[in-house]
Amino acid sequence: MEEMRALVVDDEPDIRELLDMTLSRMGLEVDTAEDLASARRLLAGTDYAFCLTDMRLPDGNGLSLIKEVARDYPQMPIAMITAYGKVDDAVTALKYGAFDFVSKPVDLQVLRNMVRTAIKLRQDDSEKAQQAAEDSAKNDAAANRATDKPKRAGKTLLRQRLVGVSPAMESVRDRIVKLARSQAPVFISGESGTGKELAAQLIHDLGPRAENSFVAVNCGAIPSELMESEFFGHKKGSFTGADSDKEGLFQTANGGTLFLDEVADLPLHMQVKLLRVIQEKSVRPVGAREEIRLDVRILSATHKPLLELVKSGDFRNDLYYRLNVIDLPMPSLRERPEDIPHLARHYLEVIGEQWGEPARKLDTEAMNALQGHRLSGNVRELVNILQRAVTLCESDIIGIKDLGIESSPLNESEIEISPPEDQSLDDYMSNIEKGILEKALQAANHNKTEAARQLGISFRSLRYKLKKYGID
Repeated sequence: MEEMRALVVDDEPDIRELLDMTLSRMGLEVDTAEDLASARRLLAGTDYAFCLTDMRLPDGNGLSLIKEVARDYPQMPIAMITAYGKVDDAVTALKYGAFDFVSKPVDLQVLRNMVRTAIKLRQDDSEKAQQAAEDSAKNDAAANRATDKPKRAGKTLLRQRLVGVSPAMESVRDRIVKLARSQAPVFISGESGTGKELAAQLIHDLGPRAENSFVAVNCGAIPSELMESEFFGHKKGSFTGADSDKEGLFQTANGGTLFLDEVADLPLHMQVKLLRVIQEKSVRPVGAREEIRLDVRILSATHKPLLELVKSGDFRNDLYYRLNVIDLPMPSLRERPEDIPHLARHYLEVIGEQWGEPARKLDTEAMNALQGHRLSGNVRELVNILQRAVTLCESDIIGIKDLGIESSPLNESEIEISPPEDQSLDDYMSNIEKGILEKALQAANHNKTEAARQLGISFRSLRYKLKKYGID
């Protein structure tokens, strides 16, 4: 932390002095300001590694400073000091771009943990900038080695793991980079198989906690009677079968990230306890007298409509808004069909590497069938189909028969046809056939081969009918 400076903004002299002493002992140079005007002057003339501001100041609100820092100094982490019990203020600050928050009276250990994480983030930024400068100075020979995937300089960690060229995936990648810089709780939504845990892992790996633990837990897989012990740990003898002390998941993730998958499956009594842990940043193991201070970032996810569960009373409203400070929706494959060929090629390479054999390729017909198939299980279903195809395929090229996918039947109720009225029978039947053709094309993402297969007719017959009805 040598030569790094921090800015403390608070109108209470005692608080400023306490924070100044604490940060100075951590090796930081510290400047202090008593109001927004003084803080703005200092920010304009100094490069700070970190800023800590009170919520209420004589000439305005600390939220204004957070907005300005997020806009004008995006590389500088800024944290908020909130009054005791003002959880709503903390959540608002995080939404506005605060890195983290600490409550009054300030717990110095919590403060130190927060500052270390912020400084680590700033140091990582400096190292990345230096590495980027060094890479740009080198020739591109190493970067163009397409056969050396682990050293392929042209691919970032995000592009290696989140495959796809669609605008939807570009948006997800951009959002993950921003979320990795914050300590705010993130709620990841999306259908099963869209990569919610992968997104959580990336938020962790790209952030300042990357060197510490990433702990993922499926909330629906833990029996209700064991949840408190699993999450918070227990002391020896605290209940029958507790033969020794045990760390809970929160303690295991201390300093790192805890990912609560399928958080909607938490029973109400655990939702209450989880809310308190998030707010107090401490846990009490079963049978313990004292609480343990924690420094854990919480990420959560579910495929269920959580807001609907809140409305029905099955999920606590206050916990929902505490977990869903920032949301990250993961798109389904229906929203990004153009990514399917890229995903297929990527996972065929991965399967080849895992199984110790050359990567298979899909022929044109098989690729078209994949793009036309209703992948309701998203990426997970796609991977399963490819694994099965590699097992069944007897050559280097995967054909449509190797995929083993069945066509999805058309829903006849979706075909909207007007009643005959003054139409002739031929016109009426032609309208029905045209409607069926159009629906088949939509269901197959406009893949004619797959549409013909779903309809049970030849490709030539389909092409003739499309031409007959002027369907492009």
